[in-house]
Amino acid sequence: MSREVEVPLSEHEQQMLAQLEQALASEDPRFAHQMRGGAAFGVRRRRLAVGVLGFVLGLGLVILGVNTMMWIGAVGFAVMVAAVAFALAPTRTLDTAKDAARPAAPTKGGSGFMGRLDERWERRERGL
Repeated sequence: MSREVEVPLSEHEQQMLAQLEQALASEDPRFAHQMRGGAAFGVRRRRLAVGVLGFVLGLGLVILGVNTMMWIGAVGFAVMVAAVAFALAPTRTLDTAKDAARPAAPTKGGSGFMGRLDERWERRERGL
């Protein structure tokens, strides 16, 4: 059996790691985004597990409500719907929360659809 031991990084090592992460993000943003997604995957898996558990609990209440009182079945159905909505709702990661809080930069071509098209055209012309 292997046991993992966590060793805290020194201040210098933390700075070097931050610089490496920034360099990676600037060189290959898609790969860096995928690597940051590991924590989000755990959150999604947890939400899915809670959703499945809630769905099964709601289904049990629906079956109980059919055999006893109808309002218990209605509560069970509501629990099932809420559990599925919770499990399938998009998760907000730390990066998306930061991006949502940051105001959008004004575009020189205007805002909206046409502004985005102008920006994309200019990036293509510059070869980016």
